[in-house]
Amino acid sequence: MLPTKGYAAMTAKAALQPFSFIRRDVGPHDVLLAITHCGICHSDIHQARDEWGGSIFPMVPGHEIIGRVTQVGSLVTRFHVGETAGVGCFVDSCRTCPACREGQEQYCEAGMLLTYSGRDKDGQPTQGGYSTQIVVDEQYVLRIPSALSSAGAAPLLCAGVTTYSPLRHWGVGKFHKLAVVGLGGLGHLAVKIGKALGAQVTVLSTSERKRKDAARLGASDFALTSQPETFTKLQRHFDFILDTVSAPHNYNDYLSLLKTDGTMILVGVPDKPTLLEPFPLILHRRRIAGSVIGGIRETQELLDFCATHQIESDVEVIPVQQVNEAYERVLRGDVRFRFVIDLSSLA
Repeated sequence: MLPTKGYAAMTAKAALQPFSFIRRDVGPHDVLLAITHCGICHSDIHQARDEWGGSIFPMVPGHEIIGRVTQVGSLVTRFHVGETAGVGCFVDSCRTCPACREGQEQYCEAGMLLTYSGRDKDGQPTQGGYSTQIVVDEQYVLRIPSALSSAGAAPLLCAGVTTYSPLRHWGVGKFHKLAVVGLGGLGHLAVKIGKALGAQVTVLSTSERKRKDAARLGASDFALTSQPETFTKLQRHFDFILDTVSAPHNYNDYLSLLKTDGTMILVGVPDKPTLLEPFPLILHRRRIAGSVIGGIRETQELLDFCATHQIESDVEVIPVQQVNEAYERVLRGDVRFRFVIDLSSLA
């Protein structure tokens, strides 16, 4: 058994605090990572505050994990001690259903085993990356290309693949007009990735102060959705809309911006349902779809793609002792664009 330090929410909505727990021993197929960095995802906040229901406490959040391999099991072939590796949103799946066999473990029919706030095959709760180390089966560990920094790569394991996966699935690329709704942790990576795929990217935002950031990140245009004339000017303009916003908003307005046969993809998760009108869909044969993270194969593809195109997340690195302050700043939108915890602060 491996004694481990971390930061945990002991109950729903409680401030995170120091917490000691036990990791399992390294098995034949396992990799032990000494965690160096872990991103803060908005879903960490939702889970730690039990806003989606079903959270397991005490909870050590964190599923954007980068670390150094310090031990491997006797049957491990893909990783070696000293390498930099990563762990994303899940650490196991059934491995036998059609989705798993196709490398889309995020859609596992039995349910993927979440990196934290899940229960493993022995019924033990999983604990995440706000901690000093983690043990994971090698099939669910990712290679981190040397061209990527650990802090800049960490958010790619959730925010990055959450935007990359639908853009690849729907074939977004050269000559396409892509709108990215929201310029936060997800949206800023969507702009970088969309541009690298060859799309003409427009950022749609409620905040004028995001205009300069949008241009710096590679967007060719910017429009304020707080101005009603935007929805008139841009009617039937886009091939694709990637909606990254987690606050409640009117999907129907954005659907009117799609061309005939256009697709609006939801990756943000508002905490309230939205009324959807059928006419914006029917009149121009538009589609509205959803997507969640990516499988192991696709996440590795994303990491290699980002290394080739020199894409990293824009991050603010903090010690773990500032995690509660960081949560409040995320809720205020006071971060450009992702917090990453330096886990050496737990030593």
